[in-house]
Amino acid sequence: MLILYLLSAAGIIAGLFILLKISPLELTNNIFKSLTDKPRSIKDQINEATNKKKPNYLKREITEVQEILRMTDRTDKFPLVCSASLGFFILGTVVAVLMDNAFLIPVLAVGMMFFPFWYIKLTANHFKKDIAAELETALSIITTAYLRNEDILTAVEENIDYLNPPIKNVFSEFLMSMKVINADSALAIKALKSKIENEVFREWCDALAACQSDRNLKSTLTPIVSKLSDIRIVNAELDLLVFEPRKEFIIMVFLLIGNIPLMYFLNKTWYELLMFSMVGKIILAITAVVIFVSTAFVLKITKPIEFRR
Repeated sequence: MLILYLLSAAGIIAGLFILLKISPLELTNNIFKSLTDKPRSIKDQINEATNKKKPNYLKREITEVQEILRMTDRTDKFPLVCSASLGFFILGTVVAVLMDNAFLIPVLAVGMMFFPFWYIKLTANHFKKDIAAELETALSIITTAYLRNEDILTAVEENIDYLNPPIKNVFSEFLMSMKVINADSALAIKALKSKIENEVFREWCDALAACQSDRNLKSTLTPIVSKLSDIRIVNAELDLLVFEPRKEFIIMVFLLIGNIPLMYFLNKTWYELLMFSMVGKIILAITAVVIFVSTAFVLKITKPIEFRR
């Protein structure tokens, strides 16, 4: 009967979206944006700017995910992340209701709401490594071509088809800028420098700009590009060290959650006491709180270390 009520509620909500012609993506995007864009007093803004008052956890997570998506050229994915977060919020509520545990409803709803944000944070490092690898390839082949013909426009044109997004998009804009807007290579390189947040890339752009006035400096480009390979090797070693405690934590969480259904087969009385008694329901809610809080803490202390040379 409870499942029928839940299905009916879901149907009513879906019907309202269709009748009112509201997009779930736009709705959730506006809801989450309002959490970060809501008016604040001047005192609150000053306290946050001087680090005297930290924003609440939800606001910090939203802001950090927005920054990660911006840095990895996935800003358009934010509405989808917001919708997924709202979906997990509803899913957590439904699971707690099906378990007939009122104490677990706010815990699962709020805790599971952060799953998409935590996923973005976990995958951000892999996405950045893919961009760094593509950047290493792009700078290598463009530098080789530039050393041969001493013309950055020709060097990029020759190799643009061998590049992959998002690096290809950046150099395509560079070509368009030089061909259509301004043929001044120094200004185009200056604009190119701000497109990718990578210290080695910015150093390469500075050296390339210097080469426009003195082509004898082109020999400095190759050592700069080689830094990307060194940094990639060191970062791989650091990531391995950071991932170990995270892996152990994930294993412990799975063991903890897996013991609940396992208890049904080992001792049915204990299982019924845990799932259906008042004390057992409170214990499950407290356990869920500990898991979610620990997950947020582990993600914070095992944040990947980025080695910069």
